Amino acid sequence: MKAAGTVSGGRPHRNLTRRYEQDLRLFGSPWSRAGLAGLLLTYLTLPTVLHDDFWLSVLIYAGITSIGAIGLNLLTGFCGQVSLGHAFFVGAGAYCASVVGGDLGLPLPLWLLAAAALGALVGGLIGPFALRLRGLYLAIVTLGLVFIGEHLWRNLDGVTGGNSGTSVTAAAVLGPLDFDALNLGGEQYSRNQGWFWLVWSLVLVTALLAKNLVRTRPGRAMQAVRDRDLAAEVIGVSAGRYKVGAFAVSSAIAAVGGGLFGTYQQFVSPDEWGLILSVQYIAVIIVGGLGTVFGSILGALFVGALPALIDRYSHAIPGVSAGVGGDGVITVFALNQMIFGLLIVGFLVFEPRGLAGIWLRIKAYFTGWPFSY
Repeated sequence: MKAAGTVSGGRPHRNLTRRYEQDLRLFGSPWSRAGLAGLLLTYLTLPTVLHDDFWLSVLIYAGITSIGAIGLNLLTGFCGQVSLGHAFFVGAGAYCASVVGGDLGLPLPLWLLAAAALGALVGGLIGPFALRLRGLYLAIVTLGLVFIGEHLWRNLDGVTGGNSGTSVTAAAVLGPLDFDALNLGGEQYSRNQGWFWLVWSLVLVTALLAKNLVRTRPGRAMQAVRDRDLAAEVIGVSAGRYKVGAFAVSSAIAAVGGGLFGTYQQFVSPDEWGLILSVQYIAVIIVGGLGTVFGSILGALFVGALPALIDRYSHAIPGVSAGVGGDGVITVFALNQMIFGLLIVGFLVFEPRGLAGIWLRIKAYFTGWPFSY
């Protein structure tokens, strides 16, 4: 008797093979391709119709956060390694961009590669700790990175400027394109418009690389380690190698995000790379959806926009003051931290799959309609 889906000789039927190929495509359905076309159109046209620098700035920061969140999701969501030290690698990338792109004057591709290489190197050195530790123990070890980094950033005056911070003068130039003063076809664009195109093009590249990584053999191995590391070892997966590799890749991506952050902001200080930043990244991937690449972007857009919106419209929120000593009951900073905490708790309790899970349920409903229930 022939097995279902096979032809004589035990070969799979070509319809079955075609179905497997369809599943492996990133944009296999017409709706997926239409959605991609719509996103590309939005990417190209949004800066030309959205002239408010505030909203462009919010989207730029959200894009930079997306890059770092994708890196953390590869480590935590796909490999199951909980890290509270992400802020350390983001800060390292920012200072690397300051030195390589600013002091040495190297172009954009080189200082981005230098930041990625530094992040991968340090992440590879930290990765072996994941071989013996897991869960809360690993989280505490990575938390120590934040405090080590805080000491380094405040004392390496020649690189970081110490407590006073340092300017980041790296050039955002790629060939003939200067994203700080972009000129296309005789049309001059603002710095925020140029940076929107730069950052979100890098978000696209990072997302595609991460999505392809998790669909390959190493990506499937990381997910096996996440689900059952001992069982993965039994079937021949080297858990140690993939844990260390996940740390290296995650740290490299985080450092790239840090380099972009420092260069866009043009100034960084040690206060920016504390535990709060690590918690914000944890909030992003939990709200967006653990184990999903597009969830990292959704979470960054949602969580990243909240502080900026609260800061801008705090005067209209009763009981909120701009700083300590104001007339309000709570400061803008404290309100932001409270919201991050509530988001983490709320999504973990009521929607563990995050915004990505909500979207997938909506998609499944319309895909199965009228038989959805």
